[in-house]
Amino acid sequence: MELVCLDLEGVLIPEIWINVAERTGIEELRATTRDIPDYNVLMKQRLGLLDVHGLGLLEIQAVIDTLEPMAGAIEFVSWLRQRYQLIILSDTFYEFAAPLMKKLGSPTLFCHSLEVDGKGRVVNYHLRQPDQKRRAVEAFQALNFQVYAAGDSYNDTSMLAAANAGFLFCPPENVIQEFPQFPVTRDYTELQAAFAEARSLSGLGARSEEKPY
Repeated sequence: MELVCLDLEGVLIPEIWINVAERTGIEELRATTRDIPDYNVLMKQRLGLLDVHGLGLLEIQAVIDTLEPMAGAIEFVSWLRQRYQLIILSDTFYEFAAPLMKKLGSPTLFCHSLEVDGKGRVVNYHLRQPDQKRRAVEAFQALNFQVYAAGDSYNDTSMLAAANAGFLFCPPENVIQEFPQFPVTRDYTELQAAFAEARSLSGLGARSEEKPY
């Protein structure tokens, strides 16, 4: 009984806020959890910028509609789903992610939600629960799943630490330096090999080509 938990942005899809920054010219929106570890601080900064510049949900969704999964991501998701059960654990929002999840084949996504007023302004955000990635991994383990996880940023590290095996995927140098305990993978081929090795070390390698259900 094995399950893979992946971060979304920076692992399977481009960073949404960076693309919004590039399309709108608001450079401060380029900040992500790679830059600001405290998610609440980061989101308050983002909401303040949206308010100042008069950007609403529709403008952000218009940018998202132009995005595509990262090169190789669709094939990688397909490879995973043939061998493991897959859950995407993300700190994005359902209002942002839905179009891109369809392009990935609609894997299961656990994330957060936005509060939007009658004028389409994003006025607040609601976390599904604090530190939801770690808590989800621990809940899956309590259900007797062996959990392998991968992410790229500060907000993924508690998930990686809780998993039976956790890997960084294309992380920035500052994250590598602060969390040297996590192996670094640079592309999907390396991440596939890392998951396969973790499975082998767990004693489940003989089932590597079997469906998980």
